[in-house]
Amino acid sequence: MQRIINDPDNVVDDAIKGYLRASPSLFVATDHPRVLKYPDSPSDKVGIVTGGGSGHEPAFLGYIGEGMCDAVAIGEIFSSPTADAFLEAFRAAPHEQGVACLYGNYAGDNMNVKMAKQMAEMEDIEVKTVIARDDVASAPATQRDKRRGVAGEVMMWKIGGAAAARGDSLDEVIRLAQKAVDACSSIGVGLSSCTIPANGKPNFSIEPGHMELGIGHHGEPGIEVAPLTSAEAIATAMCDPVLADQDFAGSEVAVLISGLGATPVMELNILYAHIAERLEDADIRVHRTDIGNYFTSLEMMGATLTLMKLDDELKPLLDAPARSLAITQC
Repeated sequence: MQRIINDPDNVVDDAIKGYLRASPSLFVATDHPRVLKYPDSPSDKVGIVTGGGSGHEPAFLGYIGEGMCDAVAIGEIFSSPTADAFLEAFRAAPHEQGVACLYGNYAGDNMNVKMAKQMAEMEDIEVKTVIARDDVASAPATQRDKRRGVAGEVMMWKIGGAAAARGDSLDEVIRLAQKAVDACSSIGVGLSSCTIPANGKPNFSIEPGHMELGIGHHGEPGIEVAPLTSAEAIATAMCDPVLADQDFAGSEVAVLISGLGATPVMELNILYAHIAERLEDADIRVHRTDIGNYFTSLEMMGATLTLMKLDDELKPLLDAPARSLAITQC
């Protein structure tokens, strides 16, 4: 295991120290060691909170900032933050107008957010939630409530954060964040495994010369293991289930291509060139494209594709100013 670490059991806490020292304008510590918050959030807005397991950087800390999330609960690698961490994030975020907790559909997160929400109610903090379920490979459209949340969460945070920054009410922030993630369809393709430092060995395997379409961010099984093929063929394999998930034809979309941690950005652009051709052929207009490492899985090789169908309500929120480690725009 070739890693720049100290104790494999302390990588999350050691990384938090680095975030705090590197970006003091974006992160301040709270009373909980696994919760960081944005220092300049206005107190009279709806608070935006998220959280999840580490190992997906820049998710989740990379989305704290102006026009984005106000506080983040940080879990161990690939493990949910505790209920206490989520509760402290609710306290740390602006909460006079209520808190929108926007997170992905994973059992640990669901359980701990539910517990934290109940504890917050005892402190008169109103918390409402939106759960991202955008991974088309994890369940059919008719069973969307069973789907995992993947890179569509980035779109959810951007839209929810912009609505809160605009001064929208808690109910409106929740409605728009839900609309945003419902408009997203995502899929991943993995070319290699990844290693949790504390385990010291790959937590699943993909045979050399093969790829796994639909693989989850934690190595959850995909829908097909196939021989590794060209970027053009991979783009087709990713586009087919995404375009079949929603009626994107004739629409304007935002495209997010995220590496899974070890794929060169050059290759992500090679992939995107073919995806763009496919979208054009399907009469889909691209309003905006983001390519880079937005939601990773340690050092896994591969990529995810997310399409978000836009309308006149979502587009200005997507384009609204933001400042965070992962997304900064004027």
